[in-house]
Amino acid sequence: MKLFKIVLVLLVVLLNLVFVPPSSAEPKTPKYATNSDYIEVTQSLNTLLKAKETPAEAEKYTPEELDNKIADLEFQKYTLETGINWGQCRNETGKTLAVYGPNPKKSKSTYDKTLYFLGAGQTTDPEWDCDGIYIPSDAVTNLTTDGQTLGAVAVKIVDGTQLVVKTNADTGVLELNPLPAKIFKSGEVNWFIPNVSQASIDTRVPNASLQDQTD
Repeated sequence: MKLFKIVLVLLVVLLNLVFVPPSSAEPKTPKYATNSDYIEVTQSLNTLLKAKETPAEAEKYTPEELDNKIADLEFQKYTLETGINWGQCRNETGKTLAVYGPNPKKSKSTYDKTLYFLGAGQTTDPEWDCDGIYIPSDAVTNLTTDGQTLGAVAVKIVDGTQLVVKTNADTGVLELNPLPAKIFKSGEVNWFIPNVSQASIDTRVPNASLQDQTD
C-alpha cells in the first residue's frame, strides 16, 4: 500500500511536468510582432511620440499634423495586432491599375514583389496581399501638392489597409485613399519599377487575383 502511494505521487508529479508549462516560461511572441509592417509602424509611432515630448522635434509639424500622424499610426498598429497580414487594393480609376503582390510559387524573379494588373472596377482578393501600386510616369496624383508628376514610382501600403484609387472626374488626378506608407523610385526597393506611361499599362491583360463579387 505504501509503495502504491509513492508510485501515485510520482505519477502525479510527472504528469504535471509534462502537461503544465513551468511558470518561469517566457510568453510566446505573437505572430504580428515579427511582421515587417508592424515593426516599421511601431518604430515610426515611437519616433513621433518622442518628437511630441521634444519641443525642437515637435516644431517640424503643426500640433494638428502631429496628432493626426500619431492617431493614424496607432490605428495601423491596432489593425496589424488583430492578425490581418494582407492588404487590399480597389481600382476605381476607370483604367487598368498596376499593383504589387506576392511572387508566384514557381517564380524565378529576383524581385521581392511581382507586378500584376487590376482592371477597372476590380478589387484584389482578400488575403492575396496587395502590397501597393505602381504610378505611371505621366500620372498626376494627390501625393503632391503642386500638381506635378512624381515620375514612375511604387507606393507601398501596410498590411491591414484597403487602398482605393480613384480618378477625380474634374481634374483627372489619381486620388489614393488612404495615402500610402512609402513611395519608392527605381533602385530604392527591390521591386520592378518600369518607366512607362498609363497608355502602356492599359495594354496589359488584367491578371491580379480578384475578390469574389458574389461575397
